[in-house]
Amino acid sequence: MNQAKVKRVRDLVDGVLLLDKPVGLSSNDALIKAKRMLNAKKAGHTGTLDPFATGLLPLCFGEATKFSQDLLEADKTYLTTVHLGQRTDTGDTEGEIVESREVDVTRERIEAVLERFRGPIDQVPPMYSALKRDGKPLYEYARAGVTLEREARPVVIHKLEFVDYEAPFLKLEVKCSKGTYIRVLGEDIGAALGCGAHLNALRRIQVGDLAMTDVVTLEQVAAHPAPLELLAPVDALLSSFPAVALTEELAKRFLQGQRLPLGKEPAVAVPDLAELPGRVRVYLGAKLLGTGQLGEYAILAPERLIAAAQQ
Repeated sequence: MNQAKVKRVRDLVDGVLLLDKPVGLSSNDALIKAKRMLNAKKAGHTGTLDPFATGLLPLCFGEATKFSQDLLEADKTYLTTVHLGQRTDTGDTEGEIVESREVDVTRERIEAVLERFRGPIDQVPPMYSALKRDGKPLYEYARAGVTLEREARPVVIHKLEFVDYEAPFLKLEVKCSKGTYIRVLGEDIGAALGCGAHLNALRRIQVGDLAMTDVVTLEQVAAHPAPLELLAPVDALLSSFPAVALTEELAKRFLQGQRLPLGKEPAVAVPDLAELPGRVRVYLGAKLLGTGQLGEYAILAPERLIAAAQQ
């Protein structure tokens, strides 16, 4: 007798897992594994890391997924090792070597080249990327041997620091804006040095205000007797925004989507209104209600609301 397959009941899990992604897993594969371990109903990540890359991959569960876009937009910081003298077709260790050159560069030459890549620059996205053309990712064209024209995109390299150099390996620390391809940066540095290059290693160490301090591995999640205890609260994603604390009456109105004039509310804790900070996180006591925009005349407009707070 065939028995009907019992559908697994997932739990409503809210929070953020600061995962230290291992080599060899895609970001989506890491998310699926963590979601299964936590038996979570809803989950999403905050920007991909290539399979060969490691490091900080914040995973959002439940209500936290509402705020994942903020980390997609955030600056990222990486430690990377650039292999000078060899170019690969993918720009990293996963590709085939397409050119080898002699490496004869000095620390002074490297420092001079790095200066050219600090600040606003234009990057041409790599063919081995998930960017889509006519509904198909570029990497599918690349695997078929097709190279398409790509327009350069503006990005900002906030920090590009020399860490170490033992030929042919150049170690760098990079802080950059969203949309920056570290693989392309490594290739462009190699081209500027006249020897070519590809990325040998890449480790993300910061996303917005989130750092490696409290990261956990998939093995630690699997071995933990109560893995939900490893989750950071939803507002861990919002720590860079000023906080507004409302009274119970104003909190009800906020959760109903009403715009609130806060300038004349003595019982309300708000940031310095002279600065009009823009986006804020909103609380009733210690309970996060959501985010809002604090605008002119201290008018608070609701933005994204926490469902549990509305019940």
